[in-house]
Amino acid sequence: MDQLIAADPTRIGPYRLIARLGEGGMGLVYLGRSEGGRTVAVKVVQAEHAGHPEFRRRFAREVAAARRVGGDWTAAVLDADPEAAVPWVATQYIPGPDLRTVVAEDFGPLPEYSVHTLANRLAVALQAVHGAGLIHRDLKPSNVLVTVDGPRVIDFGIARAMDSLTGDSLHTRTGMLIGSPGFMSPEQVRGRELTPASDVFCLGAVLVYAATGRLLFGAADSGLNAHLFRVAEEEPDLTGVPQPLTGLVRACLEKDPAARPTPGEVADRTAVDQAEEWLPGTVLAQLGRRAARLLDWAPETPAAGPAAEPAARPDPRVPSVPRQHQHQHQPVPTPPPYAPAPPPSAPFVPAQGFGPPPAALADPAAPHPRRWWGLGVIALTQLIVLLDVMGFSTALPYVQSDLGFASDGFNPITAYVLAFGGLLLLGGQIADLLGAKRALIIGLSGFALASLLCGSAGDPVLLNTARALQGAFAALLTPSALSLVSTGFTDPRERARAFGVYGAITAGGGALGLLAGGWLTELASWRVSQYLCLPLAAIALTGAATLLPGRPPRAGARSDWPGVLLGSAGLAALIYGMGEAGRLGWAAPLVLVLVAAGVLLLVAFVWRQATAAGALSAGDRGGDRDRLGSVVALALSGVGFLALLPALALSMQYVFGYAPGMVAVMLLPLAAAAVIAATQVSARLQHRTAPRVLIVSGLVTAAAGLLVLGFVDSGSAYGPHLVPGMVLAGFGGGLAFGPLYATATSGIAPQVSGAASARVLMGRQLGETSGAALLVALISARLAASSEDSQSEEIMHGYTDALWWSGGALLLAALVVGLLVKARAPRAAADVNAR
Repeated sequence: MDQLIAADPTRIGPYRLIARLGEGGMGLVYLGRSEGGRTVAVKVVQAEHAGHPEFRRRFAREVAAARRVGGDWTAAVLDADPEAAVPWVATQYIPGPDLRTVVAEDFGPLPEYSVHTLANRLAVALQAVHGAGLIHRDLKPSNVLVTVDGPRVIDFGIARAMDSLTGDSLHTRTGMLIGSPGFMSPEQVRGRELTPASDVFCLGAVLVYAATGRLLFGAADSGLNAHLFRVAEEEPDLTGVPQPLTGLVRACLEKDPAARPTPGEVADRTAVDQAEEWLPGTVLAQLGRRAARLLDWAPETPAAGPAAEPAARPDPRVPSVPRQHQHQHQPVPTPPPYAPAPPPSAPFVPAQGFGPPPAALADPAAPHPRRWWGLGVIALTQLIVLLDVMGFSTALPYVQSDLGFASDGFNPITAYVLAFGGLLLLGGQIADLLGAKRALIIGLSGFALASLLCGSAGDPVLLNTARALQGAFAALLTPSALSLVSTGFTDPRERARAFGVYGAITAGGGALGLLAGGWLTELASWRVSQYLCLPLAAIALTGAATLLPGRPPRAGARSDWPGVLLGSAGLAALIYGMGEAGRLGWAAPLVLVLVAAGVLLLVAFVWRQATAAGALSAGDRGGDRDRLGSVVALALSGVGFLALLPALALSMQYVFGYAPGMVAVMLLPLAAAAVIAATQVSARLQHRTAPRVLIVSGLVTAAAGLLVLGFVDSGSAYGPHLVPGMVLAGFGGGLAFGPLYATATSGIAPQVSGAASARVLMGRQLGETSGAALLVALISARLAASSEDSQSEEIMHGYTDALWWSGGALLLAALVVGLLVKARAPRAAADVNAR
């Protein structure tokens, strides 16, 4: 803003002018306030344009149409006087810079999630403009104003009024075109009749500029004609546009207007949560400072009385006298200058839709004050699930002896895993629709009640039912917990620490579950380990109710029941098919049908997520190579690491006769190394180290540990020679899993964070199931070729084979990460995620 000069009027219509905002092709723009305190932008048409009668008529029609434009992402036209000596129009004042200033001067190209939100908001704005019968004709970065809660489109319809200047007009006198060369559609360049599709092309050009900081077809320094030729004939260069947005932007930039999507289709494909922050923290802070400057702005007071400076020669571009609403044509005496700023008692009334005053936005990205206590609640929740799963694995022989069910039929472990995998996507969907906190509380309550039922079960049917219920509620708990971590920590340093804790639980929590469950089973009963969930769940429930942020359900949360059905059915079929393969063999017709159906359903699910506008991933801003690489790596890690712990526990008991407590002690070095690596090494390095460096280093280290264990004689007693392999495996897992989950969930749109977290966990579960099936296949192959006397030895060799295969899977995961995951460290707090 600049101070008014002597040549400027002090009032335009009913508005007192207090500052200059800028100058454009249409004329001057002033900051004004109404008598009620509302702040407006008053645009005064250049006098040379006002002399064209056709322009005046067209201007009056376009302004009347523009006043009908509604919507949240446009600057509403509030008032106008097309019949004034020099026409003017007053619009809603938007307290923010234009997009060109943000990209070219203040910040640089915007991150992917910001461009995603920008696409949605501009598409919705164009819907409102087109719905009023207008075509913008000049959508460009300088006509997009940036605010805390979203962008605003300005100047819609004005370009059409300018287009009425023919003959001795802007076209011939100044060489100007209606529109800006870097943001014109091919039909504009060719001078053809325009349709709303022209604005969609301009939208694509604006998105390219926002994402890359460059004009779509390069700078116009090669000459205007050459530049316009490229606009009309050449294909756009989309280098630098985020991959998830490339297809949409390319569609907007089709040369054929009929081939472009409508604004409504663009809005549907980029649906976002209107309540969420959409800009990096540095930009939000600068916007707050600009708004605060507006509150403090006061026009300079000219000297009063005879000593006042004489007025300068009037600027011919602005009226020297105000025009009253009666549209009188005789001169009207100029009112005295309005020198003083509004008194403190006069309220500042911001334009509607801009949110709270800047004083309330001192830290727009302020994290939740109890976030670390909340992380403790989430950690406890995850531990409850792992204590139950791993503890029950060690207790399975005692459960079979107590209740008398067959080990080779449908057992409680199968019931749990099948319910968990089959309902994981549904749990993520519920977390988005209800809110992650509510979903976590419901999941904890249900899990505790199912544990009570499980501990009191007196027959196999009731036990299987209880275990299935536990798996179902765990499918609600786990994506809710990951969603809360991924959206609750936005600063890179804090995010690293949070995912360090989460990675420690993933890598070492299983061993801790074996320890607790094994000792409780050995010292008391397998039922006691189930009852232990009740007091732990009560503590977690109290903490969740009081410490977790009580955000309402996300406004942009979407339902995708076809996608949930496809993914859930596919994963359930694969889990059940691979489980039955251990009992029936891989050649059994039932196994082949289940596995084939599961693969086809999952392929259909992936295809739907990539193509359907209403899919769960449609609002997900982070679907890039980093996300893909980390999810694939998690699946391979499930094959090579996460599936190994319960398998080792069962083998040590069934084959080698170890007591559950001894099994847990054997895995203590792995758990300790994992916790140290995750919380003391990975958490300290994540925010300043490229993710793939930590992940690859961790996966290679874990693979080395498994390979070392593979060299150890499986029949040896537990001793110091096993420690190096256990420590390496645990340390590598702790180093890798934190950044893996952080990268897999980076950029997740909060309104779909539950579904996105479920997809990440779905990949891990698929890997664990595949790893368990591989282990069974290796042991079965060994047993098939052995005699009865050598079965124990062959089982030991089967586990040695599994260790080698597991190490290979981790090395393959490291290769995937090295090829796909980014080699740069997080650059800013809000670039990591939008809270």
